[in-house]
Amino acid sequence: MLSSVLPLIAVALSISSSARAAPIQEAICSATSAWPGWCGIKHAFIFGDSYSTTGFNVSLTQPTPTNPFGNPTYPGYTAANGPNWVDYLTVKYNASTLLTYNLAYGGATIDSALVAPYLPTVSSVAQQIENEWFPAYAAQDPVATWSSSDTLFAIFDGINDVGNSWWKNNTAMNNAIFAVYRGLVDELYQAGARNFAFLNVPPVDRSPLGLANSGLDQATEHMDIVAWNNALMKMAQSMKTANPDVNIFTLDTFKFFTQVLDNPASYPQTALYKNVTGYCTAYANGTPTKDYFNATCTIPVNQYFWLNSLHPTYPMHDVLAEQVALQLAAGPNVC
Repeated sequence: MLSSVLPLIAVALSISSSARAAPIQEAICSATSAWPGWCGIKHAFIFGDSYSTTGFNVSLTQPTPTNPFGNPTYPGYTAANGPNWVDYLTVKYNASTLLTYNLAYGGATIDSALVAPYLPTVSSVAQQIENEWFPAYAAQDPVATWSSSDTLFAIFDGINDVGNSWWKNNTAMNNAIFAVYRGLVDELYQAGARNFAFLNVPPVDRSPLGLANSGLDQATEHMDIVAWNNALMKMAQSMKTANPDVNIFTLDTFKFFTQVLDNPASYPQTALYKNVTGYCTAYANGTPTKDYFNATCTIPVNQYFWLNSLHPTYPMHDVLAEQVALQLAAGPNVC
């Protein structure tokens, strides 16, 4: 199988509501001395869930210039039926040799104690940072040598936090989650991190899983995704205000996904999509090749936006990686 598809997490949101998340800031800010430009970044630490994971094991082979992911073999174990955005960012849209340490784990929430993942063995973002990153990369004798001015820290999470808690008191829940989220970012800052990329939650309410919910549930879930993305923007601004020496990049995955779902031809990578609302069960667990065709599905796997009920196929990841790279090249957008 080309890539192992991670188990699905119950996530469903809806854009049927009139509420909208605050847009990601597009204004470019003056970078601090810690930002060498996208072409000067040599290391990237990635934290998040199945939209980002490649199956990296911090205890095994580390990234090198000839093997920028370390382990497993490229593209790794993704949920995209091919490379995901981390893969593409590292090998297609990189502006230099980029060593990528991808600690993301399928099913992750920010803190398992607040929002339980689908299995207790899932490594939350808190565990990725505190139990894996710190011992390996912030020790006196770190596994890899990195510096504040040549390293990017990227966090793409929230899909499972929303999906596994939307029916609860969202205001209280999100406040608790973002208190932990901000604390984790502060821990990274204290360890020397100065360049951060925060990716918001895409419109997974438009996934087959989300579309299967009732209209009322879709609206309730949508309100939570809006609240999450607004809270992420507030956290990013608060972080910059408290620490003027950081460079913060916010990436609006919600916008990019919406553009493609509304019009696949919005980007050349996704112009091949013919189905943006459903998926074929014959493809759901991954296929032997990226463009595999099963006659029962009527079209090849890469012409479906959704590989299964929750995860997009690799062309959407290609778009996301390109947009991340463009923002990194343009400069920080939280002033």
